Amino acid sequence: MTMRVGLIKAVPEQWELKRNWERFCALAERAAREKCDILCTPECFLDGYVVTDKEWTPRRFARIFQPLNGGYLKEARRLAKALRLHILFGFTQKARGGAYNAAALLDDRGKLVGVYHKTHLLDHDRRYLPGRDLPVFRTRFGRLGVLICADRRWPEAARTLRVKGAEILFIPSYGMWSEANEWWMRTRAYENETFLCFVHPRVAFIAGPKGDIEAKLQSNKDDLLIHDVDLGLNSRVMLDNRRPELYRSLATRS
Repeated sequence: MTMRVGLIKAVPEQWELKRNWERFCALAERAAREKCDILCTPECFLDGYVVTDKEWTPRRFARIFQPLNGGYLKEARRLAKALRLHILFGFTQKARGGAYNAAALLDDRGKLVGVYHKTHLLDHDRRYLPGRDLPVFRTRFGRLGVLICADRRWPEAARTLRVKGAEILFIPSYGMWSEANEWWMRTRAYENETFLCFVHPRVAFIAGPKGDIEAKLQSNKDDLLIHDVDLGLNSRVMLDNRRPELYRSLATRS
């Protein structure tokens, strides 16, 4: 199965939800014109990943929380349906006791397929609630897994998604986009024999099952990386020859 992937490379403005939404809409319309099947934003694109702001306060933070059944998420669902486009949308999700760093997957009928919550929290990310699951989402193009930013540092997270059936991995991010990161992501794609889409305000790239870079976009302006991904090129040689009985200690804390 081939899917045309669109990755947003744009720097959002912190706290400026309306302006970021307008920029997103313009890029989504372009993705639809380019016949993309799925469009992915960087991490917390709607609010600009505000937890890094020196002027962050709990009260100000609470004002940008988004419920799943209202606000911008409702508008995102309408947009996905109008453009006939799957959307993986980064935002801060309102929850009991706080908020999640979230990525919502919407299908091309405007239906909410599911939401991923960032699971591995470090430093300022502890202002979010921790996610508790690594779900795999089904679409008509194939099964996809999501990791948000720092989650990619733990190889167990990507491997878990692959073992659970993910055929492509999306990693919306905000920090750490160096050349070293590119090599790490190429390794994640290679060791899991699948495609990996890295989405960041400064750079977007797609690594293939053999660990090579299939496509890359790096610039200082709003733009889209558009690339056709053939999921039939995925492999299972290493996956099928694993020896899980040797890895049991990975499930315990040292």
